[in-house]
Amino acid sequence: MDNTNSQLSKSTLLTWWMDDILEDRRPKNVYTFCKNHAIEETSFYKFYNSLSHLEQGVWVVFYENSIELLHQNESFNQYDDQHKLISFYFTFFEALTLNRSYVIEVLPKDFTEFQKLKQLEELRKSYKGFIAKQIDLKQPSGLLEQLTKYTGNIAQEGYWIQLLFILHFWVHDTSESFEKTDILIEKIVTTSADLIPTKPLENLLDLGKFLFKEKFSKFK
Repeated sequence: MDNTNSQLSKSTLLTWWMDDILEDRRPKNVYTFCKNHAIEETSFYKFYNSLSHLEQGVWVVFYENSIELLHQNESFNQYDDQHKLISFYFTFFEALTLNRSYVIEVLPKDFTEFQKLKQLEELRKSYKGFIAKQIDLKQPSGLLEQLTKYTGNIAQEGYWIQLLFILHFWVHDTSESFEKTDILIEKIVTTSADLIPTKPLENLLDLGKFLFKEKFSKFK
């Protein structure tokens, strides 16, 4: 082992991990990872408790970098819910685009597998925190209120499914500059925002036509 231990950081570990994955050198365990990069295991554990935790950390950084960029805009907190969400999605997917090779490598092609991914657990917690803080969630009433006591915040879970859906679409998007994902973001956020106030049916039909067209053209 060399003296890189004293200069170690989360960023360094994440970079090594992503490089290992992209170069088909996925380590079997922490020992192998540390040996390959000439560091002590004890140094690794100062930052992450397992390779699984490290893998989740990649998504946390994608999220945190996006939030940091959003808050560099002093007007962000003045946006309405719809524009806050659109701004987050555009910023987050820009971060993913910068690391698309890695993301494509680690994500499945089947949407039904997304929710099973342990690597997205910390992202899910962070994103639901963003929704709780930034988006005015309508309070459920009646039976829905009773169900919420047992199922958690249904609205937050709905937004998480929305993010996964857009992520799945982006993985398969072959359009120039991923412009179809941008279109999807605008349509899906507009539709979800309008479900309560006005003319939701028109927006639902518009979204449905867009998704139907994409489903039966390029995306299988």
